[in-house]
Formats: sequence, C-alpha cells, structure tokens
Amino acid sequence: MTRSWPPALLALALSACTSSGAVKPPPSATATPPAPRTTHDPRLRAAAPSVLASPRVVPLDAATRAALPREVVTASAHGPGLSCEGVPLSALLRAAGALPVDMLGATQLAQYVLVQARDGHRVLYSLAELDPDFGQRRVLLVDRCNGRPLENEDGPLQLIALDDARPARWVRQVESITVVAAP
Repeated sequence: MTRSWPPALLALALSACTSSGAVKPPPSATATPPAPRTTHDPRLRAAAPSVLASPRVVPLDAATRAALPREVVTASAHGPGLSCEGVPLSALLRAAGALPVDMLGATQLAQYVLVQARDGHRVLYSLAELDPDFGQRRVLLVDRCNGRPLENEDGPLQLIALDDARPARWVRQVESITVVAAP
C-alpha cells in the first residue's frame, strides 16, 4: 500500500530538507546583481485616453429620426403585444457621432448612455452593449405603436429593450438621451 502525503505537509518537509545546514557558495565577483523588483503603478496606462465630448446630447428631433432606418417589432411589457415602429438606438447613436462606425475603442468601453423620461424615470446602458458588433442589445426608440403615434401617456417617444428579460429598462415619455464618459 502506498501512502500519499498532503501537499502542505510535503512542501513543509521539502523546505526543511533544503534549508537544513546547507551552505551557500559565495557569490562570484562577476555575477550581476538581480534587477530591482518593480511594482505596478496604477497611474500608468497602455495608452493615454483620448479627450471625449462628455456629456454628448443625442438629438431626438423628427428630422434626425426620419433619416435613419426604421424597424417594426412586436413587443409586450405588461399587457397585450403591440406592433411598434421606430429607429434602433444604435443607429441614432451613430448618427450623433457617439457610436463609431468601426470597432469600439477603449474610450468607448468606458461610456454609458443615460435615458431620461419626463416622469423622472432614468435608465443606463453601456455604450458597448448597444453596439451591434459588440453587445448586440436590441433597443428601439419608437414613436408609433399599432399604426398610430404614441399617446401623451407613453410618448411622444418610448424606448423598448427587446432583449431584456424584464421591461424595467423600457422608458416611456423619453425626454433626453445623453452619452457620458465614466469618470
């Protein structure tokens, strides 16, 4: 029968064997001293962050939205399904220059989108989760449901987050959308 030693006990026994009475040879005259150990400086960065316009207000006017591709989706928050029409939030952010056409850079990964409603409700999305090539989160800014403009109670604009499991980040009465660089 073979007996196995617990790793901690084996390490203790080995360290005792190597340090018990062994004499180290003197360092040679030609040996180079060890390099000083460096510690990580949290102020160092791989690249200097670029200067961002922050906060950046995203225009919500009808002319800006009319120039963008529209989508029709069926969505349901707390009742029967609605057929709603609007523009992808990612397209609106690209039109405002807040979301680059090509790949996101490090500066955009530290930005968030703040959506505010007339009734005081506010939600956040990271810019990366809204990028179609990165997070692929489908969020629409709708202005029509069931073929009609939104009523004052819900509109004139409403944000619908299609991929969220719950409609907690849906925003009715959208008043402003702002892209902010995290401090």
